[in-house]
Amino acid sequence: MQPSLHTCPCQINPTAETANAALSYQDCCQPYHDAFYNEEVDGIKAETAERLMRTRYSAFVLIKPEYIVNTTVPAQQGLLDFDAIESWAMETDWAGLEIVEHKPKLGKRHAQVEFKAYFNTKDNANDLAGKIQAHHELSAFVKVTNKTNQDARWYFLDPTVAMTVSQKQPCICGSGEKFKRCCGKL
Repeated sequence: MQPSLHTCPCQINPTAETANAALSYQDCCQPYHDAFYNEEVDGIKAETAERLMRTRYSAFVLIKPEYIVNTTVPAQQGLLDFDAIESWAMETDWAGLEIVEHKPKLGKRHAQVEFKAYFNTKDNANDLAGKIQAHHELSAFVKVTNKTNQDARWYFLDPTVAMTVSQKQPCICGSGEKFKRCCGKL
C-alpha cells in the first residue's frame, strides 16, 4: 500500500461528535503494518493492548490477514483459519472503530480492550441492509517476553480458538505459570 493522507481506519468513529483530530494511516497504523511486512523495518511494535487492537482493526479493513494471525498469541496462530479471516475482512464493509474502555493492567502481563467495530450490512434481503451495526467485544491481550532477547510484545488471546489445554498445564503465552493462574483467568 502506498503512503496515504487518508484517515486511518482505526481513527474513524461513527459515534464521535467530531473527527478533527483523526490521524492519517501513515501516521497511525501503517508503521506497525510495515514493520511486519517489511523485514528491513525492525523494532516497531504496539506499546499497549489498545494500540494493538487499533492496528488489528485497521488490518481487517485493509485486508491484511497475515498481520491478524501474527498478532494472535503464538500458541494459537497455527490453529487460526487464514482463509476465513481473509474472507471476513474482504466481505465486511467496515465503518469505524470505537474504543469503549482500555484496562491496561490486569495482573502482571494482561490487558483488556472493550471495543465496537462498526460495519454496514450488505444483504439486501435483510431488513437492516445499508444500516450500520456494531460488533461489540471485550478482548483479552497478553504481553509475551521473548526469552532469547527479552523483547516484550502484546498479543491478542483469541477466545474462539479451540485449544486442549488443562488448567494445570503451562500457559499458552509461555509465561511459565500454570494456565489457570495466567491466561486461563481471562
